[in-house]
Amino acid sequence: MSDQRDLRDLRVHYDKGTLSEGDLAATPLEQFRAWFADAASAGLTEPNAMVVATVSADGVPSARTVLLKDVDARGFAFYTNLGSRKGAELAATRRASLVFPWYDLHRQVVVVGETREVSREEAADYFASRPRESRLGAWTSRQSQVIPDRSVLDERYVELSARFPDDVPLPDFWGGWIVVAETVEFWQGRESRLHDRLRFRRTRPDASLDDTAGWIVERLSP
Repeated sequence: MSDQRDLRDLRVHYDKGTLSEGDLAATPLEQFRAWFADAASAGLTEPNAMVVATVSADGVPSARTVLLKDVDARGFAFYTNLGSRKGAELAATRRASLVFPWYDLHRQVVVVGETREVSREEAADYFASRPRESRLGAWTSRQSQVIPDRSVLDERYVELSARFPDDVPLPDFWGGWIVVAETVEFWQGRESRLHDRLRFRRTRPDASLDDTAGWIVERLSP
């Protein structure tokens, strides 16, 4: 019972800023980039870390933290093993939600949208930019599959290091996804838990993240 009371008493006083309609940039992309720059300059650990929530074809949800690797007019891109749980769920439902939890700034960004797989050319270009160890790790792990113990990974990593002494090619089971936003919500913590929540909502199917039209801004009750 004492632990429960301790949890109930854990609170943060949100007093680091406000967010009004007049503060917003003209497009969701511009606003996201501005807040991301704030998060990076504030020294937050991995400001590009985001929670990716997916759902299986039969409605079972799952979530995990991954790293944003690109954001442009198309949407928010990340890379993964295509046979992983999230890869299978994205292939089945083509839907995802992202949460950027910038706790120290009392901010978060929530994205909801459909997903599209990035081209093999784009995936190969990003894969080639990764450290050799990370590329070997991608080959080593059959992500989300059950293994008997750690030695399976260690032995396979050694084997693959010998197999690819120089170039490590893009695996056919590895690629990327773009979340094409339908809504992008910017949340700023406020006193008395009366937070500011402003959401860009897409009103035209072909509107890109950098369109000045095709979106409306809605204020949500906290």
